[in-house]
Amino acid sequence: MLDPLAALTEAFTSFLFGKVETTRLPVRTSTGQAQAVYLPTAAPGLGDSGVVIGREVYSGKGYIYDPFQLYGQQLPAPHWLVLGESGNGKSALEKTYVLRQLRFRDRQVVVLDAQGEDGVGEWNLIAQQLGITPIRLDPTAALNGGIRLNPLDPSITTTGQLALLRTIIEVALGRGLDERSGFALKVAHAYVNETITDRQPVLTDIVEQLRHPEAESAETMNVDIDDVRAWGLDVALVLDRLVDGDLRGMFDGPTTAGIDLDSPLIVFDLSHIDRNSIAMPILMAIVGVWLEHTWIRPDRKKRIFLVEEAWHIINSPFVAQLFQRLLKFGRRLGLSFVAVVHHLSDVVDGAAAKEAAAILKMASTRTIYAQKADEARATGRVLGLPRWAVEIIPTLTPGIAVWDVNGNVQVVKHLVTDVERPLVYTDRAMTEDGRDLTARELAAEAAAAERAAAAVADGAYGSSESTVA
Repeated sequence: MLDPLAALTEAFTSFLFGKVETTRLPVRTSTGQAQAVYLPTAAPGLGDSGVVIGREVYSGKGYIYDPFQLYGQQLPAPHWLVLGESGNGKSALEKTYVLRQLRFRDRQVVVLDAQGEDGVGEWNLIAQQLGITPIRLDPTAALNGGIRLNPLDPSITTTGQLALLRTIIEVALGRGLDERSGFALKVAHAYVNETITDRQPVLTDIVEQLRHPEAESAETMNVDIDDVRAWGLDVALVLDRLVDGDLRGMFDGPTTAGIDLDSPLIVFDLSHIDRNSIAMPILMAIVGVWLEHTWIRPDRKKRIFLVEEAWHIINSPFVAQLFQRLLKFGRRLGLSFVAVVHHLSDVVDGAAAKEAAAILKMASTRTIYAQKADEARATGRVLGLPRWAVEIIPTLTPGIAVWDVNGNVQVVKHLVTDVERPLVYTDRAMTEDGRDLTARELAAEAAAAERAAAAVADGAYGSSESTVA
């Protein structure tokens, strides 16, 4: 029972100051207030048009990305850099991304597949399911009627041919051509193009002309013919490797007829080439320039050029210069370049630091999987990542990555559907259940996967979601 004195005191206080006890109103907040309080989960998304990648870890929202849809308003360039150590999900991301892009009728993808698995490239299984035969560049197979790409293909402009020849030689030499060697190459190339009109000129013709230059070549510079021959000797020896050395058969003849450049997916299988040899950047340079002049056309198609082991391009100043031109024209031609690299230190600390920085600057989208703390800090400095993103990179688990889309930074969990799982994992020998999908089963499950992806986009995550292993 209330003490009379206390009751009297409470009544007197209420009379003077008003009622002390008040009813507490419900807490209400607006979206703007919530965003101000919970900044990590309030960053705007990338829109709802494109391909489903997965979901944002902090907000749970579906994460949708497409460089062609975002270009202009949110992206200054459509190019994409993917970084991370092996086993964290890079391969699964790039493969599901390509499969989902191919659902759009105006998409076309070229893949330089430098990773080997079971004697074939990593993309072989996907190519099989899509009814596509990879273009396998293999010196052994080339000698027995395999695929050839001609650096002197008439579809490549004369200027492009000469630039490609210089790049091949400079990559092999590890230095730039001096003026005299460059002159000898230029003269030999011009003579071959002018005199051979009944067939495709080939590298053998260039080598022969370098070894036995015409008298006119010396007369134009008022020098002795023996000097011109000496100037071109080193060049001839380098090109001879493509004609009669360990790379013979792939580039020393006319381009193989019947290569389908209208296929939605074109896979160049480079898995039979030693990825640590000088042959790999030479191959990538030749394929890149050949594609630039034969595949990329000013039509309405959106093209994706995905390169695995891309450090072979970015880390060579001579190859990087060729690809810089390709990337610069990419926006006008509807081209998105995707470079997959294990470590950023592979490219920024090399001889091509200047060229690497230029290419990295063109990549407005960067995806970073788990790295060691020191590597993450170095990556953060080069790419300008916020501090919280740098700190979280070493803690990321497989399938989760930091996405930086022109300053919009999110932590994203990649989604792999059941139908994609057997096609995209590179550790199938450890995880596969022996199931072999038929074309009919693939089509049936593709419909289920499409429904699952749509559910993810709406924020509903069901049993179709799985973590990349």
